[in-house]
Amino acid sequence: MPFPSDTTPDTEVFDLIDREVERQCTGLQLIASENFTSPAVMKAVGSALTNKYAEGYPGKRYYGGNAIVDEIEALAIARVKSLFGAEHANVQPHSGANANMCAYQAVLDPGDTVLGLSLDHGGHLTHGSPVNVSGKLYHFVAYKVTPGDERIDMEQVRDLAIEHRPKLIVAGTTSYPRRLDPEPFKAIADEVGAMLMFDAAHIAGLIAGGVAPNPVPYADIVTFTTHKTLRGPRGGCILAKAEHAAAIDKAVFPGWQGGPLEHVIAGKAVAFFEASQPSFRAYAGQVVANASALAEALVLHGFRLVSGGTDNHLMVVDLRPFDADLTGKQAQAVLDVAGITLNKNTIPDDPRSPFVTSGVRIGTPSVTTQGMGAAEMGEIAGLIARALRQRADDGELARVRADVNVLCSRFPAYS
Repeated sequence: MPFPSDTTPDTEVFDLIDREVERQCTGLQLIASENFTSPAVMKAVGSALTNKYAEGYPGKRYYGGNAIVDEIEALAIARVKSLFGAEHANVQPHSGANANMCAYQAVLDPGDTVLGLSLDHGGHLTHGSPVNVSGKLYHFVAYKVTPGDERIDMEQVRDLAIEHRPKLIVAGTTSYPRRLDPEPFKAIADEVGAMLMFDAAHIAGLIAGGVAPNPVPYADIVTFTTHKTLRGPRGGCILAKAEHAAAIDKAVFPGWQGGPLEHVIAGKAVAFFEASQPSFRAYAGQVVANASALAEALVLHGFRLVSGGTDNHLMVVDLRPFDADLTGKQAQAVLDVAGITLNKNTIPDDPRSPFVTSGVRIGTPSVTTQGMGAAEMGEIAGLIARALRQRADDGELARVRADVNVLCSRFPAYS
């Protein structure tokens, strides 16, 4: 019997997909947690592997017919272990949030004390936010950035660790523009007898590319997403010391998830291969160089950068010195019209609510994948400033949108 779409094609959905491809390719994609993944990754994710159920792990499945799937998942595991130098890997988490919760379940009991970066200072929901299950199941104590230089104060982390004696310390961020060194966190964890988990969701690609320090030798557990700077499919991964391997695997399945998405795992395997190539090291270095160039250019246009700059792929921009009345929410909406996609973001101790914010977060992974360099970063800063200065002028926003289109046409994401 034919598939319904063979006789009555679903043009509605595929027309929308075509429009989304056009949006991505004709606008500037500056969301720090997004990237353009390769056609090879997309081919794997869109493959017939989506048909296969594979609860369990290679060689230990609850369904038949998994011989080939076992080889694919084993290949993904071997590749990611080699890429990061890990003793154990679980490639089944559907997302970074799932990976974090699985890691907690593996080594914590409900009510255990954990140290994590506060959400409004650059941490993640799963680092103990009270609205997230992590903050409901475990007793999180938050460390923050300092009011002066807006950087994580390791002395404060140490003082809180000594006071609260956490079972686990979480190092990791989602909107922190500075280098995150795992070694000082490891020293504090050892001093208080805590385990260390490093959430590398944002910087996994920078680590693989050799431009950010590798936490694997220091941390008991490392979690990350496979999209963002790693440029793979949307998903998560957990790396761990061998002593935590069994607990990690049990927490993922059957603890948090059922059947793994083997088509996505195939895409992860492709991404791990791509990240092992010399060209990826050049890419990671250019991501950081572009972020620095864009940050410097934004300062020249009157924006203030949280912590004064960036060491990685992103920057958090305080809009108030540029325009005291401009909110992050307004800036995001205006720039959307102008074909520039980014996200509103709180700044440390933001006087505005998280739904409004005084800042935006900007990242360079996507535009770097397109092949843009330092010169284009200066151009992008000018386009952002033009659109926000003339945000009430529909004609000027249309002109900025046209200039964005011209810029992107010089650096097509996909042929």
